[in-house]
Amino acid sequence: MNGIGAGMRRAAAGLAGALVIGMGAFGAAQAAETPPTIDGVKVVTAEQAKAMLDKGVPFIDARVAAEYAEKTIKGAKSVPYREKSAKAVDFDRKLDQFDLSKLPADKGAPLVFFCNAGECWKSYKASVLSRDAGYTQVYWLRGGMPEWLAKGLPTQ
Repeated sequence: MNGIGAGMRRAAAGLAGALVIGMGAFGAAQAAETPPTIDGVKVVTAEQAKAMLDKGVPFIDARVAAEYAEKTIKGAKSVPYREKSAKAVDFDRKLDQFDLSKLPADKGAPLVFFCNAGECWKSYKASVLSRDAGYTQVYWLRGGMPEWLAKGLPTQ
């Protein structure tokens, strides 16, 4: 019985160690916050974005369709950014899908992108791809839906 008890203790200790290592790996794999800026893209606050919305500037919700359907910025268009690449500045855009054809045809017109902020990189990546596709007035609401909701701004 003593040998069985010692074996179970060793197995339990091994399992606990594996859990600790696994949790450490999970923590390391978690995404970092988006950078504060993007070259060639203007970061806007919720208040600045609201003023743009009031002037008719298109808002692009880069989140998944279900999030858009649940609640979005009033008047926003859903153009989901399908993300498979790393949540990093040097992401591999070939792994992702973003339908640029759903954006306005006028590449000189302003556009505002948003998602869920923080560790959500969808609007960051959509902004980068739009800029690189020739859009010249790309705005990024980095605070996204959380900032918009915190300010009590209109949703649908």
